[in-house]
Amino acid sequence: MPTVLVEHLSRTYRSGSTELIALDDLSLSLDAGEIFGFIGPNGAGKTTTIKILSTLLQPTSGRAVVCGHDVSLEPSMVRRLIGYMPDFFGVYDDIKVWEYLDFFAAAYKIPKHTRQSVISGVLDLTDLTIKKEAYVESLSRGMKQRLCLAKTLIHDPPVLLLDEPASGLDPRARIEIRELLKELKSMGKTILVSSHILPEMEDFCTRIGIIERGKLLVQGKVDEIIATKQGGTKFVLRVVDDIEKAAAILASIPFVTVEDPGSHDQTREPNTIAIIYSGEMGSEHKVLTCLISAGVKVLSFYAPPSDLEDIFMAVTTGAVN
Repeated sequence: MPTVLVEHLSRTYRSGSTELIALDDLSLSLDAGEIFGFIGPNGAGKTTTIKILSTLLQPTSGRAVVCGHDVSLEPSMVRRLIGYMPDFFGVYDDIKVWEYLDFFAAAYKIPKHTRQSVISGVLDLTDLTIKKEAYVESLSRGMKQRLCLAKTLIHDPPVLLLDEPASGLDPRARIEIRELLKELKSMGKTILVSSHILPEMEDFCTRIGIIERGKLLVQGKVDEIIATKQGGTKFVLRVVDDIEKAAAILASIPFVTVEDPGSHDQTREPNTIAIIYSGEMGSEHKVLTCLISAGVKVLSFYAPPSDLEDIFMAVTTGAVN
């Protein structure tokens, strides 16, 4: 059974005669030890989903299950199993970092005689040990984000629900958060993370889901989604000369579509051709065989990095609730 399971989840808000559908028949699942990137514009339903999973909101219909426990029927049990990091969180400015963590450790009923070692552990994990005696109000925004994540980890939950953890951070702080999430994944944590910083999401997420106006439009591995939307895998090849001959040969191969037979893309090197390969996986070498046997001198043949921004623009319309 998946660690996190969401089935036909809906959430509707009503104000007088006005009805707002925040979630519309949402279904998704997360397996143990994976990072699921929850992507969508503001108002798409990401935070609503996370709040339902964290037992802060009741769904209008459908169900959500965490580690086998229904969030509506067993909220107390679910709270022991999750670590929830909201997009905006409150901190107590007039206390020290270790005191802040000690407060939450006590709230999670961690025995007093073990709290010091637990606090030292999460401080070390989030690289905040040097700030143990600092007052919270003296921390930068990036350090406060790490402190909130340390608080989220204090009871060692198997499931983490992180709502825009990199929001408002500078590039270095975002990189540090990203590397920390990778480390948490290696520890076996199951992570649902929402964000709209797309290039960084594809770097560390095992799967992604794109949501808009409460509907999950697509979910899966980034490269698989891109291949599905493109009709295959994109490759770029560069030849020494005679690009027209190379393009003609490529166009004659049944499982190859020439995307750009010229070199009109100013971001590419001269004499390059982009193709979409829809043949059998593992048989991409046949494309090279056809070219080389025809005397075409190939300098390079590679699959460019996946572009999550392109796929996001392709499947969304820009509409918000």
